[in-house]
Amino acid sequence: MHPCGLIIVDKPTGVTSRQAVTRIERLVRPAKAGHAGTLDPLAEGVLVVCVGQATRLIEYVQRMPKRYRGTFLLGRTSPSDDVELETTELANPPRPTRDQLQATARRMVGQIQQRPPDYSAVKIAGRRAYDLARAGRSVAIAPRTVSVYAMELIRYEYPELELDIRCGGGTYIRAIGRDLAAAVGTGAVMTALVRTAIGDFHRDAAARLSDITSDTWPSLLRPARLAVASLPEVYVSHDQIALLAQGRSIAAGEVAIPRRDAQDQEVAAIDASGRLAAILVERAPGELRPVRNFSQSE
Repeated sequence: MHPCGLIIVDKPTGVTSRQAVTRIERLVRPAKAGHAGTLDPLAEGVLVVCVGQATRLIEYVQRMPKRYRGTFLLGRTSPSDDVELETTELANPPRPTRDQLQATARRMVGQIQQRPPDYSAVKIAGRRAYDLARAGRSVAIAPRTVSVYAMELIRYEYPELELDIRCGGGTYIRAIGRDLAAAVGTGAVMTALVRTAIGDFHRDAAARLSDITSDTWPSLLRPARLAVASLPEVYVSHDQIALLAQGRSIAAGEVAIPRRDAQDQEVAAIDASGRLAAILVERAPGELRPVRNFSQSE
């Protein structure tokens, strides 16, 4: 069988997410690999690498809530909102109190409007914003709605500030530091970032990239079904799996679906061995049709 599953990596600083994936891809060949949720070279922490057919589940991992610990220096700015580019110290910036910062952080929890950094992978007219910025072109990125579930100030010794942030996908942590500082009349640059969790994948259970070798990676491969842990699960028989593998539907009445929130609710179909066989959707009343099949790949 071709490998199919997830490897939870503790990415070090100085390594791009793509470099981490390429290292794993060399080990799992001929299977392919891909990552869910890019970490900049400055950042470290949890990187979920999907292997084999599990690369078709990357979007589900990307939807999972994420948790970060970000460190910032107040009274400074940079074009990238971090220390990747040269920083500029502000003249006589205010020194906000801990209470001011905490009160401002509380106002930034919820659905907020955030403008991504000029040096980001956001596309503008088909080009990456960072490519335009590096070329000296004007970058105008429209604000977008992001979800911040919680933000806690865990350390403050001016000018250094450390935040614990839980948020949804697409949230730029360096932009949070920038906007928090701007709200109290100063600037900020991010100096360090650790992603401590993606969903239920935590850093303390992740494998260091240097420890992932041709001998160890098979034991580190986790079940693909963990990528869709948020979906209701149904157990399907061998005969039902055979139908699904052909792209055919099965009767919804033949399986017990834990909840039915709405039409087009996706459901994870699990085989007798506990492996992900397919992702199903009720396309017609009483009929579950596969939208992704894994029964021949695990």
